[in-house]
Amino acid sequence: MLSCKQETKHLTSVQGAQLGVDSTLVEVDSIKEFVAPFKNRVDAILDSTLCYAPKSLLLNDGQRNTSMGNFLADLIYEETNPLVEKKIGKSLDFVVMNKGGIRSVLSKGEVTARNAYEIMPFENYISVVELNGTQVRKLVLFLANSKRAHAISGLEIVLDTSGGLESVNIQGKPFDENQNYHVATSDYLVSGGSDIGFFPEFESLTDTEYLLRNAIIDHFKRKDTLTAQVDKRFIQLQ
Repeated sequence: MLSCKQETKHLTSVQGAQLGVDSTLVEVDSIKEFVAPFKNRVDAILDSTLCYAPKSLLLNDGQRNTSMGNFLADLIYEETNPLVEKKIGKSLDFVVMNKGGIRSVLSKGEVTARNAYEIMPFENYISVVELNGTQVRKLVLFLANSKRAHAISGLEIVLDTSGGLESVNIQGKPFDENQNYHVATSDYLVSGGSDIGFFPEFESLTDTEYLLRNAIIDHFKRKDTLTAQVDKRFIQLQ
């Protein structure tokens, strides 16, 4: 009887070469022709007009809230609330998104699906977290102290002249620390992406299985005209 002994192999060296990517490179016609039908189909879908924006929605037109942030947060509330009511029998109380997660403004003119990919290029889903009163207070304090115009909807925060909390309303009613609230956000923030600090604790989590970008596209399809403005949902008294 003969047997084979398997030798253990060890990596002894690695060799590589740098390949320059510059203007000297040329397209390979056969590959270009093969890809063309798929590219043309994708471009046709992404560039078809879904609605219209009479003015640009920006990320720098307000100190504590912006037209683009308000637009996205309101959109998430409007598109997600019916789904949440059906899924868990509860209504959303408010929406919170981080400013850094909104990757583009929405320019004046025709609005397409490509705009949705520019605004939200990430594969993030909408999640709903249930927070108790103490957790909501921590979230509000985080928003108040962050000095960035994070996007909110259904939540009204007023700071006094020194930056302290003046008032907090949720769905037009004073915040009740003895009550639990359901908050829509992205799964990235829930998972603690980049140690953002939005949701270190929560009572329960509901996965909507709704891609945030799809919610934006669905909203575009349902609307004829898109509008939003800086308002008093998050202000600091002067």
